[in-house]
Amino acid sequence: MNALVALCHFCELHGPRTLFCTEALHPPSPTPSQAGAPIPGDRESDRDGEGLTMRANSSATQRGDMCEGCRSLPASHPGFVSVDSETGIRFLSHQQPRQPQLFSVVRQACVRSLSCEVCPGREGPIFFGDEQHGFVFSHTFFIKDSLARGFQRWYSIVMVAMDRIYLINSWPFLLRHLRLTIQSLQSTALKVFDSEQCVCPQRAVRMNSVFSPAVFPHQRSGNAARSLPSLTQHTNLWASLHSSFSWLLKACGSRLTEKLLEGAPTEDTLVLIERQTEQEEEMSCWEGAEGGGSRPQCHQSESELYRDFLFNEGKAEGYPGPKFRSLRHLRQVLGTTDFRQLAWHVLMGNQVILRGADPGLIHSAFTMLKALLPVGCVRSVTYSAQYEEAYRCNFLGLSPDVPIPTHVSSSEFSVLVDVVSVERGSLYSAACGEDILSLYQFNISSTNSQPTDKGPTLLNKIEVALSNENLSVDVVSHCLLCLKEEWMNKVKVLFKFSKVDGRGREDTQKVLALLGATGPGEEDNVRLLKFWMTGLSKTYKSHLMTAVRGGERPLSQ
Repeated sequence: MNALVALCHFCELHGPRTLFCTEALHPPSPTPSQAGAPIPGDRESDRDGEGLTMRANSSATQRGDMCEGCRSLPASHPGFVSVDSETGIRFLSHQQPRQPQLFSVVRQACVRSLSCEVCPGREGPIFFGDEQHGFVFSHTFFIKDSLARGFQRWYSIVMVAMDRIYLINSWPFLLRHLRLTIQSLQSTALKVFDSEQCVCPQRAVRMNSVFSPAVFPHQRSGNAARSLPSLTQHTNLWASLHSSFSWLLKACGSRLTEKLLEGAPTEDTLVLIERQTEQEEEMSCWEGAEGGGSRPQCHQSESELYRDFLFNEGKAEGYPGPKFRSLRHLRQVLGTTDFRQLAWHVLMGNQVILRGADPGLIHSAFTMLKALLPVGCVRSVTYSAQYEEAYRCNFLGLSPDVPIPTHVSSSEFSVLVDVVSVERGSLYSAACGEDILSLYQFNISSTNSQPTDKGPTLLNKIEVALSNENLSVDVVSHCLLCLKEEWMNKVKVLFKFSKVDGRGREDTQKVLALLGATGPGEEDNVRLLKFWMTGLSKTYKSHLMTAVRGGERPLSQ
C-alpha cells in the first residue's frame, strides 16, 4: 500500500511533533538494460536516506527545539527495517520519513491531527486531507502521565495516503487494529501511572505548592517532557511499534484489490455482491456475539461470483453416479417435449420439484436449470427430507419417500419430476446420455395444460440455440447469457415505466409492444417479465427511487 504510518505527540514545550514513522519501499521493476546490475534504491540509498534523516535530527538537536518527549530514536540509531519475503517490499521506520519530499506532508498531517482536525472529545478517529498534501486517517488519544498537565499527554497515530477512496474503504479495518495498539499503550501507561501515584501523589503535591507559570515545568523535578518508553516502561517500544505499523501497511494493502470492469456490472453481479455482503454482515454479527476474532474479507470477481452461485449450492462432484453435463445434455435426456414443458415452468417462476434417490443427479439438474433465470429469481433447496413451500424455493429436491401435499399436486403453478430407478438393460437407451437413461426414468406431471407449441419468445430462442448442433456448449452458454441480459433490460424498462412512474394500462401496453413482448406468446412474455422483476437488485431499485425523488419523475412524464 502506498502509504505511511506515523506516531505524533503534542509536546508541552515545542508543540506537535512526529515521533515515529514507518513507510513502505516497493522494489523497482528492472528493465532489460539493467539486468545483472544492482537495483537502485538498495543499501546505498538506504544509507543515504538514513544519513539525511540523521543530519536532520542532528541539526534539530543543535537548534535546541527537541526534548526527551519529542525524540524517539537517537541520531546515531540506524532505524528499523523489515523485508516482506513474498513481495520484496521493505518497511523502514525512523523518527522522520526517509524521503525528504514526504517530510512536509507528514509534518502537516501531524500538526493538523493535534490541533484543528479533532473529533468531539478529542479522542477518536477523523479523516481529512486534499489532493495536494494527501489524505489522512488520524486517531487521537491520551496517555496517562503523573507529571503532565492534567495528568495526561496527547498523541495521535496518522496514516497518510494519496488514494482517498482506498483510505476511506479501509476505515473499519484501520480503526479496529489501531485501537488495539492504542489500548495496549494506554493500559501499560495506566499501570505505570497508578504505581507512581501510589509512591508520590502528584495532585496533593501541586495543591500544596506555590504555582508560577514561568517555573511550572521546573516544578515537576525538571522533567517537563517524558518519552513514551518511560511512560509505559516498555524498553522495546519502538521495535514493537515498527512491527505493528509494518503489519498494518502490509495487511491494509493486501485486503483490497483493484479489478478492471468492462462496462457496468450486470444485475446478476449486483445481486451476488449484495448476497455476499449480507452473509459477511451476518457472520460478523455472529462472531461479535460469540466474542470471536474477525475474519479476512474475500472479494471475488464477477465470474467467480457467478460460478460459485451455480455450483456451490449443490456440489454434485461429491456424489457418485452420472451427472448432467450441460443444458443441452438435459434436453437430450428428457426429450424435446418434456424439456420444453420443464423450461416453461422455470421461466414462469413456478415451483420445480425433482424427487429421486440420487442427490447428485438432482443437484446437477438444478445447476443446469438455474442458468435459465436471473440470479435474483433463484431460491433453491437442492435436497430435503420434507416439502418446502413455493414462497421459500422455486427449485426443490426431495427424497423419493416424501409425499407432495394435495394443494401442490393440484396446483398449476408447480411441476413434479419423479426420477425413478430402472434396471439395467431396459428399453430406455440413447446415443447421448446413455448412462443416465439406462439407470433412471423421468416422469413429469403437472396440472397446467400449457400447449407445447406456445410459450415466451425467450424460450423459443433458447431452444433454437440448443437444437443447433453447430454451436458448442460454451457458445450456447454465452448465447444464453446474452439473451438473459437482453430480457433483463426489458424488465428494467417495464419496472421503471409501470412501478416507478405509475403509468396506466394503455401506456404499459404500448411499452410492451415497443419491447417486442406482444404478439404470439404475449401472455407468457408479460408473465415472464413480471416474474423477473423480482430478480432486480436492491441497488437498482433504490437508485431508481432516489432518482425519482430527485426530480426525474416529472421529466419522464
